Amino acid sequence: MSQVASSGFASASSAGAQSSSSIEKRGNVASFKQSDGLTSGLTAKDAYGNTFKVPDFTIKDILSAIPAHCYERRVFESLYYVARDIFWMVVFGYLANNYIHQLPNKAVRFAAWSAYVYVQGLLGTGLWVLAHECGHQAFSDYRWVNDSVGWVLHSYWLVPYFSWKFSHSKHHKATGHLTRDMVFVPKTKERFLESKGAHDLEELVGDAPLYTLVSLIFQQTLGWISYLLTNVSSGQHFPGASTIKTNHFNPSSLIFDKKDYWFVVMSDIGIIAQFAVLYSWYKNYGGFNLLVNWFLPYVFVNHWLVFITYLQHSDPQLAHYEGHEWNFARGAACTIDREFGFVGKYIFHDIIETHVLHHYVSRIPFYNAREASEAIKKVMGEHYMHTDENMWVSLWKSGRWCQFVDGDNGVKMYRNLNGLGVNPKKQ
Repeated sequence: MSQVASSGFASASSAGAQSSSSIEKRGNVASFKQSDGLTSGLTAKDAYGNTFKVPDFTIKDILSAIPAHCYERRVFESLYYVARDIFWMVVFGYLANNYIHQLPNKAVRFAAWSAYVYVQGLLGTGLWVLAHECGHQAFSDYRWVNDSVGWVLHSYWLVPYFSWKFSHSKHHKATGHLTRDMVFVPKTKERFLESKGAHDLEELVGDAPLYTLVSLIFQQTLGWISYLLTNVSSGQHFPGASTIKTNHFNPSSLIFDKKDYWFVVMSDIGIIAQFAVLYSWYKNYGGFNLLVNWFLPYVFVNHWLVFITYLQHSDPQLAHYEGHEWNFARGAACTIDREFGFVGKYIFHDIIETHVLHHYVSRIPFYNAREASEAIKKVMGEHYMHTDENMWVSLWKSGRWCQFVDGDNGVKMYRNLNGLGVNPKKQ
């Protein structure tokens, strides 16, 4: 079971605020209706059966705890990491393309090419993460630098930079909101039943492990492409959710505002330019060269993106909120930090280890994120979610445990029909 790290909970609610609130009863728990319309003191049971306490600290409490120097964005340091990642991709590329063919037999050559493709996929994901920093303006103080670097790096991996930037911003503004969030929004019990053509949970049986495995394989291989084409997994009330109407390549997509039109076109120009590069690559160097040096690393990059994002927002401990009990501070806490060893710290630029902070302050650069994370833990206390569980174990666990969310007080927790954890039929 994942463990929740705590470091001294500091409540954001004051005696004065509570005295001016209306009190109500939810079961045996006294709750206070705050002046902003949110209920203080709410609790729920997570999928493990542990008591989840809804946080009541404010975004001001979080921001005030972060040292001022953590907000500093150093353009040359950021550019160094881009150059470093490209340098190692070029070094491994040179070694692979000049020496692997000299290895003595096919099995050894196959193993060497496989290792090379895997490493390039990791390094390519690191570059993707740096472009992600650009999209949040965390790369430097200069928007033109951020957008130029981000556009080039993302276009290389066929990502529509500005299009993604706009939709990703909406995700950050509504994380944990069941109808407005844009990424890995779970089904409510009602939507889950509807998707299964059932009227009651009693009509359904749990999924076989093989079904979970196939679902995860599909998610890890085609999930990113599906997101770009149809914004799959977005909030249930988002216009055109999970349909072609929310295509990231269409400047008239429902995702975008009118002011975004020409930026989306610019994103598409980047994609077209990269396709031209790939065609020229194929014509001049052949299909195998393109396969091992770009396409298979591209597949790995897409896998890692979904792997990272899914596990940042899916865990049996995490809550989601209906609109009347959501605010930004609560929503940002609906994320979890994980540990991915050397790869997470040195190649993926701490995007896994400091993601909770990232949802509170997305403009803090990754090289300042660990210090800032330590600072906000003092405010979040028991509400800071963290686990050092093996991430592959977590992937399987989330696939089995996190089928839908349910709850009757505006706070919805994960449930499943696989006989794991809290039985949803008793809720």
